[in-house]
Amino acid sequence: MSIVKPIIELHPWLALPPGQALLAWEQAQMDRLVADVFGFHALQLGLPELDGLRHNRMPHRWLALDAAYQGWVAPPEVMPSPFPTQGPTAEPFQGAPLSLRCDFEALPFPSNSLDLVVLPHALELARDPHDTLREVERVLMPEGRVVIAGFNPASLWGLWQRMGHWGVQSATVLPQGEFIAYWRLRDWLRLLDLEVEAGCFGCYRPMVQGETWWQRLSWMEAAGDRWWPVLGAVYFVVAVKRARGVRLIGKVKKARMPASAAPAVVAQRHQRCGAVKNAQKDVNG
Repeated sequence: MSIVKPIIELHPWLALPPGQALLAWEQAQMDRLVADVFGFHALQLGLPELDGLRHNRMPHRWLALDAAYQGWVAPPEVMPSPFPTQGPTAEPFQGAPLSLRCDFEALPFPSNSLDLVVLPHALELARDPHDTLREVERVLMPEGRVVIAGFNPASLWGLWQRMGHWGVQSATVLPQGEFIAYWRLRDWLRLLDLEVEAGCFGCYRPMVQGETWWQRLSWMEAAGDRWWPVLGAVYFVVAVKRARGVRLIGKVKKARMPASAAPAVVAQRHQRCGAVKNAQKDVNG
């Protein structure tokens, strides 16, 4: 069984022009997708270079890192602490980002406890993406949302990565994780009762290292978004956890209540009282 290389290999590549453009585009998309997601608890898994929760307004936000980030220390501006810095309820990590270290396949959260989970390239670089996605589904509350960013294998970047795997020395190889196709990920989400709500693609320029050629090919962004949108190097998927309900199959017979008997005794009593009164009038008259 092959073991996926750790996520730390993504970091040096981000210093290249394509990596910087990737971070800028993903940050803009993440800000847009999480801005109107409401609740109390939000979690980001991996990729601390991208602050996926900075535009989200939930009071409790966490950045979770696995063992690959053992020596990484987050600067305060990456993810500010949502807790007060003064008073008896002050958090001991004053001014520092709120973060935790754990395995993505065993998150330290109760079931149905998180309102939002963002995974920027966490699935494709995880040891087992199925277990990670099942764990995310477990901790999400009903109607909670998950935002996933991934590399598209059906793109110029995906082709460039396969060329590097085939032994082409001039090809710039992206991180060694398994690229998950967009439609394949949708099938995984559907099996977990995670309903896809939105999706988008971006980054259409080919993989080049030089800044000059990267700028010259900037026209491909607008052209790709119009003419071949599903061939973008990166995609985003937003899914909602739907609660399972009970569905009745077949016709349901409506039970009819028997009609209640009329209060005949009371009516007769009033009639007798009226008859007695009339009889008394006749005697007195």
